[in-house]
Amino acid sequence: MGEGRKASRLMLVGEAPGDQEDIEGAPFVGPAGRLLDEALQRAAIDRRDAYVTNVVKHFRYRARGKRRIHQTPERIHVAACRPWFDAELKVVAPEALVCLGATAGQALLGSHVRVGRDRGREMDSDLAPLVSLTAHPSSILRADAAERDAAMEQFVADLSRVGAWMDRRRSAAAD
Repeated sequence: MGEGRKASRLMLVGEAPGDQEDIEGAPFVGPAGRLLDEALQRAAIDRRDAYVTNVVKHFRYRARGKRRIHQTPERIHVAACRPWFDAELKVVAPEALVCLGATAGQALLGSHVRVGRDRGREMDSDLAPLVSLTAHPSSILRADAAERDAAMEQFVADLSRVGAWMDRRRSAAAD
């Protein structure tokens, strides 16, 4: 399940737990989580103000020796876990929801969604007042060294746009 405060203003939604997340029982605590933490900090968003979850709640893997190699969830896994996600969404009722990666984006917004084309912009959805899409932090970790810095900058920029939107909304409500 996810982690964070009920009534968090921001919900970050990834694909599925990784090996480290499965072991610890919390989302985004492994290498991708550390990268997410860094990006949120650079975007001036406090992770403690966000609810972090995944569309698929179980770790799907293939054993390779002693290692467990992540396998992308299939539609049946997304469908099986959707009631849990819907319950989380109802409880948290975020102002902004960010899909981290194609699996989360397609699961929540439709198969037409493409990270390369749609990232960083407002998506048409009734999931939250603002719904956006960006890369999954693990994709930045997998990028070659020459592309990693640019991918991280784009990721931070996408999150910064969401943070600025939430700040404007808070200011408007205060007036």
